[in-house]
Amino acid sequence: MRIFIALDIDDAIRERIQRFMDGVREFAPEARWVRPESMHVTLKFIGEKPAEVVEEIKKALASVQADPVAMSFRGQGFFPTAKSARVFWVGIESGPALTALARAVDSATAALGIPKEERAFSPHLTLARGGGSGSPRWRKGDGANKSFQRLQEKLSAFSAPEFGTMTAREFFLYQSQLLRGGSRYTKIARFALNMTQ
Repeated sequence: MRIFIALDIDDAIRERIQRFMDGVREFAPEARWVRPESMHVTLKFIGEKPAEVVEEIKKALASVQADPVAMSFRGQGFFPTAKSARVFWVGIESGPALTALARAVDSATAALGIPKEERAFSPHLTLARGGGSGSPRWRKGDGANKSFQRLQEKLSAFSAPEFGTMTAREFFLYQSQLLRGGSRYTKIARFALNMTQ
């Protein structure tokens, strides 16, 4: 089972982002655009695990103590760099609660032998992938990528978009199924974010 841990986003924010995507999609037609219903804020990608390990992960995540997370969705950018862009994303602004939650999730899963994250947590919402790996990190061999060139030119003429603010009061363990039309994500467990003492 291919799994990851993430926050869901409010429907109102999802709809605003969908309208934004509908308005700019034509400027990067060869990119693989994320379906709006699939948008989420990844806290940790785990990958392929057998069912018995998934059950252990659920138990570990149930012990995570973290505060609800307030987030503002605004602006956009490209990973790993604008020149060699592979991923088009919407920015997320949040206080320390989001990073603390990602760290707590990382620690809970590390106790089960799942490798800790090597890089700093960088919250974002992926809108499209422009060929090659979807990794936000720079990779050897990355060069100029023209997939998003027209889109970048168009966006430079506009002010940074604002999509809204929300407070996440739960996070989820998702299953990712790779299908011909793109990945399908299914929530398989829910964990409440309660105020810590």
